[in-house]
Amino acid sequence: MAKQSAGVLPYRIRDGVLEVLICHPGGPLWARRDAGAWSIVKGEYAVDEDPWAAAQREFREEVGLDPPQGAVVPLAPIRQRAGKVVSAFAVRGDLDVTDAVSNEFEMEWPPRSGRLTSFPEIDRVEWCSVAVARTRLIAAQVAFLDELESAVEGAGP
Repeated sequence: MAKQSAGVLPYRIRDGVLEVLICHPGGPLWARRDAGAWSIVKGEYAVDEDPWAAAQREFREEVGLDPPQGAVVPLAPIRQRAGKVVSAFAVRGDLDVTDAVSNEFEMEWPPRSGRLTSFPEIDRVEWCSVAVARTRLIAAQVAFLDELESAVEGAGP
């Protein structure tokens, strides 16, 4: 069975521009990658766990803040290139992410050194326009932006 992740895609409208909150993965393997490396804030969850509850938990762990409390818009799940299925929930809200702090993970670094080093799971979280997010996000996750744009257009001001 494919791994499952659930995430929150906060969005806001600033000066008539739809913006989303996305994150850059931490650690040395991602340090120099930008285009196609970003993601929605998400994490894995168990088969018997509610995806929305998991998405909220992962947001708290990876950003250090509560997700926005607006109306939840479930987005159609996508399958990433490696096979992971990602469920996302768009929520309107304007979070101040200035003090965002991620949880950490350990990995052997440098490779074959025998030394475990801690890195933040997310090293940056930023608000950006949907146009910018399209260039930054993992390719499969761009579908979330398409669906979000349709939902926002259909909702009116």
